[in-house]
Amino acid sequence: MTPQFELDTLKIRIAAPELAALDLRVRVQRALRQLILDGVLAPGLRLPATRALAQSLGVSRDTVEMAYAQLRLDGYIQRQAGSGSFVSPTIGASLLGKPATALPPLSAQPAALSARGAHILASGGVVDQQSVKAFATGLPETRAFPLDVWERLRRQAASEHHVLLHGDPQGAAPLRQAIADYVNLERGARATADQVLVLSSTRQALYLCAQVLADAHGPILMEDPGYFGARKAFEMAQLQVLPVPVDAHGLSIEHLRADRSGANTIYVTPSHQYPTGATLALERRFALTAWAAERQGWIIEDDYDSQFHYAGLPTACVQGLDTQQRTIYLGTFAKSLYPGLRLGYMVLPPALVKPMTYARSILDGHTPQLDQLTLARFIADGHFAAHVRAMRKVYAVRRDAMAQAVQRHLPHVVTAQLPPGGLQMPCLLHEGRDELETIRLAAQAGIVLPGLSRLYARPPARGGWLLGFAALSPHEIESGIVRLARALG
Repeated sequence: MTPQFELDTLKIRIAAPELAALDLRVRVQRALRQLILDGVLAPGLRLPATRALAQSLGVSRDTVEMAYAQLRLDGYIQRQAGSGSFVSPTIGASLLGKPATALPPLSAQPAALSARGAHILASGGVVDQQSVKAFATGLPETRAFPLDVWERLRRQAASEHHVLLHGDPQGAAPLRQAIADYVNLERGARATADQVLVLSSTRQALYLCAQVLADAHGPILMEDPGYFGARKAFEMAQLQVLPVPVDAHGLSIEHLRADRSGANTIYVTPSHQYPTGATLALERRFALTAWAAERQGWIIEDDYDSQFHYAGLPTACVQGLDTQQRTIYLGTFAKSLYPGLRLGYMVLPPALVKPMTYARSILDGHTPQLDQLTLARFIADGHFAAHVRAMRKVYAVRRDAMAQAVQRHLPHVVTAQLPPGGLQMPCLLHEGRDELETIRLAAQAGIVLPGLSRLYARPPARGGWLLGFAALSPHEIESGIVRLARALG
């Protein structure tokens, strides 16, 4: 065996921990392949005979023979009867690149992105809170979720063999029917199962709306302030997001009617405006549907946190008032059940069912059938309604605990605004308090302090926070506010 073969290097590569779980023949093949790719074994280099290499490595000849055979099939080596085995001469510097010292690591090079990709990179993504911390937003109480019931229903659903196959891109029929029945009864919608499209999340629904309803660089209207994830979804589709102000009664119809951009689609959260908590007045709901009819456009109604209304019954959804069928109703189970479920839906006007379903089929096919059928049973058996009722009482207590704790410990810093519903509480900073500085000080104390300013297209006159309370017990809320008061001084 020639010294040029680098036997010691090969032995080290074969013993590498990342190859330990593989068969010995695969480890030998992978180690040789990497030596070739790294240029350690140069193009045209003659390799040891299988018997000689097997003796040097202390393995069987068959092991080396199978490794060589695979390398030949993959094009890394050539074998000639009577002459031996050689590193393929076609694997030269033009294919392998220069030595590692000649080029910076790939991670240090600017990525070759499309204009859209560069825009997405520059604008950043959306970060979901993956653990419960005071006072992250959008997190429900998961410790009270009836996992035993869910798992029993999941086992029942798993007994149906078709759940292992591809599903309908529009969603499993039992779940679509259960959703239609629920929104008709609880939200005053007018929906059939044929109008329901089951999705992974509200954000996926917004992405589909952006792709199907508007052209790139075209305008789309959105509440200001508004949901950060919606704005990101629209921007990723290269739409021009135009803000429409919100007041104490929700979306300003006066400003909506004054729009001259040519936009024919608007995103709204009428039942519980995000983040102000305002409920869109009834006369404004009718005005909104009239605007959509006049523009021959679309209303994207995100029924955010509508299940959790603490002062009487929530106002019926806009979709149920829209006689012209211009409203796309969005819902999710991430807040009412648990975020990891990743199930949401749209109730679509009949004219949009086919294009939205086709778009979804291209995007990711379908939502896992097992989860869909489990949820369908959970709703049909009454567990969903019971869980929402129980959580509504729990969250009402926690909302009040948050307001009281802020009043006790932070009256010199912020003024809490008691929301009529939802899972978080807006708080406005007093004059002289800087939002970014309070967020920085809170982070040093291990507290997540979601700022309000990022939710505005135009900077607000006063900064503030949006404090999540649903996932925290009254004791945890009190403890967190005390820590925050100490951090802010």
